[in-house]
Amino acid sequence: MSENKQIVLASRPEGAPSREDFKFIDAPLPEPDAGQVLVRTLYLSVDPYMRGRMKDTKSYAPPYALNEVIKGGTIGQVVESSEPNLRKGDLVSGMWGWQQYAAVNTGDISLIDTEEAPITAYLGALGMTGLTAYFGMEDIGKPKDGETVVVSGAAGAVGMIAGQIAKIVGARVIGIAGSDEKCAYLKEKLGFDVVLNYKHEEDMSAAIERACPAGVDVYFDNVGGEISDAVLRHINRNARIPLCGQISSYNLEKPDIGMRPQTLLLTNTALMKGFLVGDYAKSFKEGRAKLAKWIKEGHIQFEENIVEGFDQTPEAFMGLFSGDNLGKQLVKVADPE
Repeated sequence: MSENKQIVLASRPEGAPSREDFKFIDAPLPEPDAGQVLVRTLYLSVDPYMRGRMKDTKSYAPPYALNEVIKGGTIGQVVESSEPNLRKGDLVSGMWGWQQYAAVNTGDISLIDTEEAPITAYLGALGMTGLTAYFGMEDIGKPKDGETVVVSGAAGAVGMIAGQIAKIVGARVIGIAGSDEKCAYLKEKLGFDVVLNYKHEEDMSAAIERACPAGVDVYFDNVGGEISDAVLRHINRNARIPLCGQISSYNLEKPDIGMRPQTLLLTNTALMKGFLVGDYAKSFKEGRAKLAKWIKEGHIQFEENIVEGFDQTPEAFMGLFSGDNLGKQLVKVADPE
């Protein structure tokens, strides 16, 4: 245990990221300072938002620096600690990113309760993705019994949770996904009322009209682009649109010029609101408890796609943009001891 393999950003991607944009380096094993523990990575998360941080542009999070470790959600095991609140062997989650070991401030990590849910759920259904779905729906979407809710990117880690939350309150849920396998999963396993494969629809606006004869009350937007243009044409009066992600544009080098939604929002007195899960940090405990309860009761199910091996991390990340994953995309780095 003398070296720490890390993945750094070697260059800023132009268009879709490639393997050449990432570099593996061997660094010394970190030594924790006072107030820190040494953790060994067990699982790491790859997420679409990371693509935005690879650009050297102003956004809600600072861009990744070149030749520095790519930060992201991680689960690990404490291997060295002099802190009274954390012991060797404890399982923890944090944001130390794409590296096999890290010295982490104790205030930046959380203990994992494996009695509550499987360890990997803390990067998915009980992690930032689940919380994103929860707060986006509960605080902005606010679906009601009998309303029509549309979720784009519905087979992704956030989308599938968001749709199930809407089902819990009695809404009619329409999912949009990109393969027959994903559509079948959403309809047969998760109980979505209608699922549209956008790759099979020549006219998405017409498809939305067929699926939503009473219009759209809530649109949980994960993708942006032409799909969102089509959904917005069918929003009802006082519709709510949680703006969660825009994955269709993440690899574009020039701004995507599409429909201007202001007239539709104005004439329907609709709300479109972008949000960041970090804005709800003070309520994470409440949100995680609610999600855990729904999971235990069987109201929420989730899927994970786990790639084996730290060396496969770039491929796992790149697969997000070709639609390889069903549910949460994770990389397994090591087994707990």
